[in-house]
Amino acid sequence: MRFDELNLAPELVRNVAELGYVIPTPIQQQAIPAALEGRDVLGRAPTGTGKTAAFMLPTLNRLRGKEGLRALIVCPTRELAIQVAESAKDYARNTELFVSVVYGGVPLEKELRDLRAGIEILVATPGRLIDHIERANIDLSEIEVLVLDEADRMLDMGFKPQIDQILRRVPVQRQTLFFSATMPNSVKSLAYEMLRDPVTVEAAPKVTTAEGVEQFVYPVEGREKPELLKRILKQEEVESALVFVRTKFGADRLATQLTREGLQVEVMHSDRNMAQRVRALESFRERSVKVLIATDVAQRGIDVEGISHVINFDAPKDPEGYVHRVGRTARAGEKGVAITFMSGGEIGDVAAVEHLLGYRIARVHVPGFSFHAPETEGQESVVELPPTIQEQKASRGRRMGARAGKELSPEELAKLLKVG
Repeated sequence: MRFDELNLAPELVRNVAELGYVIPTPIQQQAIPAALEGRDVLGRAPTGTGKTAAFMLPTLNRLRGKEGLRALIVCPTRELAIQVAESAKDYARNTELFVSVVYGGVPLEKELRDLRAGIEILVATPGRLIDHIERANIDLSEIEVLVLDEADRMLDMGFKPQIDQILRRVPVQRQTLFFSATMPNSVKSLAYEMLRDPVTVEAAPKVTTAEGVEQFVYPVEGREKPELLKRILKQEEVESALVFVRTKFGADRLATQLTREGLQVEVMHSDRNMAQRVRALESFRERSVKVLIATDVAQRGIDVEGISHVINFDAPKDPEGYVHRVGRTARAGEKGVAITFMSGGEIGDVAAVEHLLGYRIARVHVPGFSFHAPETEGQESVVELPPTIQEQKASRGRRMGARAGKELSPEELAKLLKVG
C-alpha cells in the first residue's frame, strides 16, 4: 500500500512525497483509513513507528476548508510538542491550515500573539494549555479532533487532573485519537473515558528492539561505572552517545565527572529550563558535543539522527522503558549499539528487561572492573534466563551437525551460522 492509495487529499500526498514518504508504516496503514472514516482510534505505538503522521494526516484531511481552532493535540513534554508541531507544519503546507504550539518555559505573550493570529491546529503540553484556558486565551468549544499522544507518559508525569479539565472543555461530540506506547490499566481506564467504539491499532504486537541494535550488558560495580563510561566514550567508534541516568542529581554529577576528563557533554532533565534543554538538544543534534546525559525526559519524543550508542548508566526500572531508550539508536535502518551497566543491585532490573524481550542479552566483562553479585542462598541467580541469540544459534548448529553425523568445529559452526 502507498500513501496515494489511502484516500488522502492530493496536496497531502504531495507533501508526504516531498518529505520522502512513499510506503506507510504499519501503524499508518491501520490508523489512517479508520480515522478518515471519522472513527475513534486507540493505538499502541512506540516512538519511531510513524504515529505522528498516523493521526495528523487524517486530521488535516478532515479540516480542509475550515477556519478556527478545530484540532487539539496534547503531548506530555515540550520536546515532543515541538517535534509534533514541526511535523504538522510540514504535512500542512499549501493547505491554508495553520499550526501553533504552546508549552511551558516561554513567555505567554508570544504564544498569545500566535493564537490571536488565527490557527486551526494547536499542539500543547497539558500545564501550559490549562494556563491559556484559565486566562481565556483559548476557546476549545469547536474542537472536532482531540489527540492524546503518549498517554502512558502523560499519566506517569501526573497530568491526569489536567487531562480531566481539558476533557470538560472540549465538545462531547468529537473524534478522539488516543496513542500510547504501553497499555497498563491506568491507560486503559483513561481510554475508556475518552473513546467511543474505537478501532484498535497496534504498531508492534510484540515488544522488540530495532533489528540494527547490538545489545550488551556490562556487569560492573556501581562505584566503578564512571570510569568504565569514560573508557567507552573515548573509543573511536563512539561517534555520539546518549547516556541515561536515573536521577537529576546523578545526571549533573556525572556531567561534572566527564567534563573533568576533557569530554564535552550536555545535560537534559526536568530541572533545566527550556532554553537550556533546547540548547543541549541542538548541540547534540549538530554534533557540537559528543555526549548527552539525560534522565527519562529524553526517553521518548527525541528525534536525533545518527546516535551511535545508547548507554544505560543506570539500568531502567521499567522494562518497557529499556525499549524506548534503546530506540534512540539504529533509527531508519541504521546500525547502533546499546550498552547497559549492571551493578549487583540491578540484576533484577536487567532480568526483567530480558524477560520482556524473550532472550538473554550478551554479557561483556571488562578486565580491570569488578562485579559482585549478591548472594542468593548458594544459587548464582534466582532468575532463569533464556539463552543469548548467539547461544541459540550455536545450539541449533550443533543439532544440525549431529543430524549430519559429525561434530562441527568452532570454525565450521561460525561459518555455517555466520557468527563469530
